[in-house]
Formats: sequence, C-alpha cells, structure tokens
Amino acid sequence: MTRIAYLLTQDRGGPVDVTVRLAATLARGGAEVRVFGPEPARGAGLIDGLHHGLQVAGKEDFGAANRARAVIRAWRPDVVHAQDRRAGLVIAGLRGLARVQTYHGVPDDVAEPWFRGDRRAAGPSAYTRTVLTADAVVARLLDRTIVPAEAMGEFLRRRLKVPATRVVPVGNCVEPALPDPPRGPVRHLVFAGLLVDRKGILDLLAALGRPGVLPPDARLTVIGDGPQRAEAERAARALAGRVTFLGFRPDVPALLATADALVLPSSMEQQPLVVAEAMAAGKPVLATAVGGVPEMVGDESFLVPPGDVEALAGGLRALFAEPDPGRIGRRLAERAQRLYHPDACARRHLALYERLVRARTPAAGRA
Repeated sequence: MTRIAYLLTQDRGGPVDVTVRLAATLARGGAEVRVFGPEPARGAGLIDGLHHGLQVAGKEDFGAANRARAVIRAWRPDVVHAQDRRAGLVIAGLRGLARVQTYHGVPDDVAEPWFRGDRRAAGPSAYTRTVLTADAVVARLLDRTIVPAEAMGEFLRRRLKVPATRVVPVGNCVEPALPDPPRGPVRHLVFAGLLVDRKGILDLLAALGRPGVLPPDARLTVIGDGPQRAEAERAARALAGRVTFLGFRPDVPALLATADALVLPSSMEQQPLVVAEAMAAGKPVLATAVGGVPEMVGDESFLVPPGDVEALAGGLRALFAEPDPGRIGRRLAERAQRLYHPDACARRHLALYERLVRARTPAAGRA
C-alpha cells in the first residue's frame, strides 16, 4: 500500500484546505496518509489521527527544514507531497522518495498580462524574479508539479522552462455540498479571501458605490482578513451600513450557503477554492477572467476584466438584474460535482502517486 506524506508550512489558506480534504478522502479509501505541519485552522477534525505537528517558520530556517525532513523520513513514506512554496523547498532535499508539489500560485506582484506572456507588460520585482527562479529549480528537482489550472501549467512550461513531462494538471477538491441556489433575485453577495490588493476588495466596494449598482435591499458580506481591512472598512462607510466584515472564518462553506452569489474581483488567481465552493453550493459567481477561473465556471457565470471598476459595476448590475439566478446556480453545482468532488480529486492524485512509485521500484531493485 502506498504511504503518502503531505507537508504544509502554513495553517490556513487554499493549499491547507485542499490538503485536509485530500488526505481525509484518501484515508477513508484505505490509503496510509500523514499530514505534517501546523494544525490547520479549518477542518482539523477531518485529519484527526493523521496529523503530525511540526513547524518550518521561514525559508532560511535550515534547522527546522532538516528536522522536518528527518521526521518525514522516519515515517518511511513512499511519496511526499508539498502543498506550499516553502514545503517544496524542504522536500527538494528528500532524496530516494517520489516527490510531488502542487504549485498553487505565483507571488502577489505577478500581473496577469506578464503571466499570460505579454512581452509589453511590466514584469514583477527583482525579488519576485528570484523567487520564480527558485520555483523553477525546485520543479526540475521534483518528480512532478501538479497545477490545478492549465494556465499555470502553461506559465511553468513557457516562462519557467519546466519540462512538460514534469507538469501534471489535477483540479482542486471541495467538500460536496447540498446545492441551495437562490430562489429569487440576487440580493446577498459574499466576498471571501485575503484582504490584499490582488483580491480586489477595494475595486468591489468602489463598483458597488457607483450610482444605480446596489439595489436598496442588497448587501455584501466580507469574509477574510488582511492588511487592507482598515482601508476597506473606511471605503465601505459610503455604502451606509450595508457591508458586514466577518474577519477570518473557518466555516466559509456554511456562510456561502446563506448567500445568493459570490463576487471575487481578483487581479490574479489560479483555481480559487472559494469559487469551487460557491459552485458546489449552487451560487452564481461574478469573477474576473484571470488564471483558471474561466475554465472553472464555463459559460455559466459573469466574467469581467481584472482591475476595471466600471466593468465590475456593469457585471454587478447584470447579476442583480438576472431573472433566473437559480438556473445558473444549479448548472454550476452540476459542474462542481463533476470537476471538484473530493473522490475524483483523490483518485487522480492516487493514480499519480502509484505511477511514480512503480517507476522507482526497478531502480530500487538494481541498487
């Protein structure tokens, strides 16, 4: 039986949520699984008995990285899978095992035009270019890099020159939900994500403040925290108490279930987990056409260009005026069931792990 070790260096965020669901699903199917890292802020109960606490607080903490490698090796896994950038650096030093990472996203100052290959677009900072160079080196050292969205696979192959044979597309997974599409017009919006510039919370508040956009009975709930929270709260005052800030919450799917639609006006994404969660809940989605988002929602959603407040305002008007949002929600729920159910996600990962282990077995026998 294949023994699978997951390594995390964070306690929250999309990579953590995906790891928790994936590990729990594989364990229910009989796989031997262990998750190494901080205790997850969300869903820790799903991996009760599968979690081993350890900390790697920074890229330069070489002592912690060495201890993490020793702990993982002592468990004797067949496959080790890193689920964040720092974890990828750690497992690059674990020789003799099948090593996999999931590349969840580029640094924050990578803009969509440069990401897509526009030679006229301004590139990221020198520091970010150094990070991306390190990403390229790690991807060449590991056996495979999983990308949830094809747009990221193209970036790795074209921009970072990672061999195509080392890049594997596998979608994220979300817990199945009982779809609850809106029964009337959309009036309760939810935004869920870090309150940072690339998530577009200030663009959303500006768009909602445009004349004629926000119906008298409509409101917005903001789930998440971050450095832009104070600025966002100041901007929301112009909307006369119709915006509620909840901060970080571990129960995002439950909160999505109480809303009518999700809005995510990011300037850069790969395959945002909250979009898949909203789809599973049967909620229409208004998002920017970045990364893998168009692939996720297909034709059943509202897409606008990133960073365009007027276009976002137009999208909001269309969403509020949609005569049958429930139909859109039902179609998205069907799509999420097909693409992001944890059983399908687990099968794809397990098939990859087993291929890599089989490929190593002859070499191990000759050694």
